[in-house]
Amino acid sequence: MIPLSILDQSVATAGRSGGIAIRNTIELAKACEGLGYKRFWVSEHHSHGSIVGTAPEVLIAAIASQTKSIRVGSAGVMLPHYAPLHVAEQFRVLDAIAPGRIDLGLGRAPGSDGRTAYALNPMANERPNQFVSDIRDLQCWLTGSPLPEGHPFAQVKCFPQDETVPEVWILGSSDYGAQVAAYFGLPYAFAWFFTDGRGGKEAIELYKSTFKPSERLPEPHPAICVWALAAETEAEALRQYQSRARTRLLRDRGIFASLEPPDVAGGYDYSDAERARLVQLRQSAIVGNASQVADGIEKLVKHLGVREIAIVTWAYDEEVRHESYRLIAKTMGLTPRPA
Repeated sequence: MIPLSILDQSVATAGRSGGIAIRNTIELAKACEGLGYKRFWVSEHHSHGSIVGTAPEVLIAAIASQTKSIRVGSAGVMLPHYAPLHVAEQFRVLDAIAPGRIDLGLGRAPGSDGRTAYALNPMANERPNQFVSDIRDLQCWLTGSPLPEGHPFAQVKCFPQDETVPEVWILGSSDYGAQVAAYFGLPYAFAWFFTDGRGGKEAIELYKSTFKPSERLPEPHPAICVWALAAETEAEALRQYQSRARTRLLRDRGIFASLEPPDVAGGYDYSDAERARLVQLRQSAIVGNASQVADGIEKLVKHLGVREIAIVTWAYDEEVRHESYRLIAKTMGLTPRPA
């Protein structure tokens, strides 16, 4: 059985405050721990009308303090916004809160538009060019290893240090992240849901073929994150999916909107081009009853040869999301954790 994990983005829903979305994320993490999911990751986005999760480090701390065994982490921290030491210190503190349960997923994309990235860090345009060296420095500070000889910050130490270390992942939706993960011998997760799978197989194959074994990881460990929604019937799953499909149509036009109720989202007078796009989106989404969703996930696993799957689900009704994760966990044989 391949391990299953969760990516949650704290999605905005029409008529509800952003605070509700954050609190829903914490409650979902607690529920998914009981269902037997391996990891619960949260994302970082800024100035984004659809996603209100802006500070994964804070949210990870809240989730870690209310769970006992599920791994908790970021998918990811957008490293160009921050100094590596700052990130290392935050995640060392998180590891102190939940020893041996913290994942540090790193991304190179801004998670926002260029103006917002500049507001977060006026040096943001230069930082992506330092992504590789920043990861090197970050790992040294996390593990307490020495920085390269002659490094200007070689005498700087990162605290707190303990027996466990956050698990670093590289995340991406292009070949670049695959090459970085392979170079450092780190696990790699491709954002399949973000590209509708475009470039995913190529990136994973590149990661596998160029992987350099590390002390921590002797063999490549590829994973993907997919969008999926399960319900008791295919018809109900497709009805609930209309909320997500509507936001994807708007995103194509540069509009980042809150999720609307499915009957509202499905009631618009769409043009022929929009209807064609909806058909295209449906073909790339894993939506249906539990068996159909499980079959779709298993086919991707076999096709790509990945070793983990993370699932992201958007729904206007929070109970619909919980039910989707319950159905998938049961159908795919996850072992529930005791309360």
